[in-house]
Amino acid sequence: MPRRYDPERRQRIIDAAIRVVGEKGIAGLSHRTVAAEADVPLGSTTYHFATLDDLLVAALYQANEGFAGVLDASGVLADAHGDLAAGLARILGEWLGGDRPGVELEYELYLAALRRPALRPVAAQWTEETAARLAEHTDPVTARALLALMDGICLQVLLTGGSYDEEYARGVLARVIP
Repeated sequence: MPRRYDPERRQRIIDAAIRVVGEKGIAGLSHRTVAAEADVPLGSTTYHFATLDDLLVAALYQANEGFAGVLDASGVLADAHGDLAAGLARILGEWLGGDRPGVELEYELYLAALRRPALRPVAAQWTEETAARLAEHTDPVTARALLALMDGICLQVLLTGGSYDEEYARGVLARVIP
């Protein structure tokens, strides 16, 4: 029987892995659970991703696009003379108020780098790229501080189940910006 040409299979596997992690956490991720979710043969997952870490790396790359997309769509970084603190606070509110399970998943994958060294370069790359984008509007040290503060605010909201307070975020972000 000839092989079926399926150019979207790799992407379907990544999407399935993201859904599995979203539903069952990283502990529930296996080649078998992903294959079942993607409706592909088990061998397809191991063909495209030799290890689960390889699959998690691809999933984290894709998940990292979530906040970057919100940041790009906002136009905040395109406005050189705008109120950066207010703009970033608004973006955080839009991101946290949008696809909350998607935000939680993005952080789950991002924080998985604590235990999975293969994910660290992806997490570091996201941090470097986002800090560089912020540094276009402030100095590099402030950009890193803003990124750390935004991560902290998001994690507090996600971990406590609390609501996001945009005015609070604007105020603390403004304290960091010279």
